[in-house]
Amino acid sequence: MRVKCPICTKEIEWSQSSPFRPFCSKKCQLIDLGEWASEERSIPAQSKQTEQAPSQDEIEDIEAMLSQQQDSFFKH
Repeated sequence: MRVKCPICTKEIEWSQSSPFRPFCSKKCQLIDLGEWASEERSIPAQSKQTEQAPSQDEIEDIEAMLSQQQDSFFKH
C-alpha cells in the first residue's frame, strides 16, 4: 500500500521497510512532533459543560459539613 506523508505529501510504501511511517523521513516525523508540542495540531474534542462556581447554598452545605468534622483543621 502507498500513502502520502502527512507533512510533505511524498508517496511512501506503508510497510515494515518504512521505519518512519506514516512519514517519509525522520525530518517529517520531527516536524509533526513539533507541531503537536507547540499545539499547532490538536484533536478536536467536545467540550464538557463549563464548570460553574458553587452556588451560595452549595457553599453553605459544604461549610456545614466541614464544621461537623471532628478534626480541628476544619474549624474556624
